Amino acid sequence: MAAASSEKGPVELCKGINGLDKVVLREVRGSSAEVYFYGAHLTSWKNEHGEEMLFVSSKAIFKPPKAIRGGIPICFPQFSNLGPLEQHGFARNRVWTADKDPPPVPPNSRAFIDLILKPSEDDLKIWSHRFGGCTLITFWLTFIFSALSFSDLVFSSYEFRLRVTLGPAGDLMLTSRIRNTNTDGKPFTFTFAYHTYLSVSDICEVRVEGLETLDYLDNLQNRERFTEQGDAITFEGEVDKIYLSTPTKIAILDHEKKRTFVIRKDGLPDAVVWNPWDKKAKAMADFGDDEYKHMLCVEAAAVEKAITLKPGEEWRGRQELSVVPSSYCSGQLDPQKVLHGS
Repeated sequence: MAAASSEKGPVELCKGINGLDKVVLREVRGSSAEVYFYGAHLTSWKNEHGEEMLFVSSKAIFKPPKAIRGGIPICFPQFSNLGPLEQHGFARNRVWTADKDPPPVPPNSRAFIDLILKPSEDDLKIWSHRFGGCTLITFWLTFIFSALSFSDLVFSSYEFRLRVTLGPAGDLMLTSRIRNTNTDGKPFTFTFAYHTYLSVSDICEVRVEGLETLDYLDNLQNRERFTEQGDAITFEGEVDKIYLSTPTKIAILDHEKKRTFVIRKDGLPDAVVWNPWDKKAKAMADFGDDEYKHMLCVEAAAVEKAITLKPGEEWRGRQELSVVPSSYCSGQLDPQKVLHGS
């Protein structure tokens, strides 16, 4: 972990909501980010003008064991509820610690934090090699036909290292490294997502580019597979889709704010697009009734095919977020330049 040089230096350790520990990262041009040790959860990312780029619900509950609604939750070792674990796994509602053995310091960056998560006794009780990362159908078939007792399960031991870096230009990078530390020679599998909530002016004025013509699984239709039509993705109702074999860059254009979010990713072949719309928003206690209008989740993920690690193997997944100016005024979509540029 980078050392805090002063109260307002590049890295500040302080208390957040309800006394939870957090880190504030700052760059000299004025951008900032906030990371809670609870869940290794990004709850704020502001540009040099102090404008918030991430959405966090006004009704978010900053109290364990409830996950924080918004920001960038870490979904591990299971995305969604497609398996025996709790919704989106347990990494987002565990308390992480500062990593005492981090990788080399990134060049030209002072504002970063290294966190680590290791399995607790509770984690070992609920996540085994046999069940870890499997689909819900596979889980039940395994359970029925194997007739295992609890003592038959082999538990998964891992180390999850996360580095959050705020670049000199305000770009935000999350790099995850997950290692199988089992000593019994057993592999384990998992699925993963950076569940990124972006702050937008009006969901009806937003379009996503880079996912057109791709296949996706529609969670609103029993994960049936379809092919995306049209030149870009726009929003007129609830959406919950997993896009497959996606490019390394995705652009999210916010018409009203005249800005484009750019997601660059590595090691994460899928992309999840989610907005609950009005009915589901009203059904969530930690989400405002009308807040769906001002958020959109576009998530770098590895969901369709679970990742398998043998003992000693390590997986790495990276997501970088940046913002560039854009406008509809000319009738040309600037995000195309971003997607196909360097």
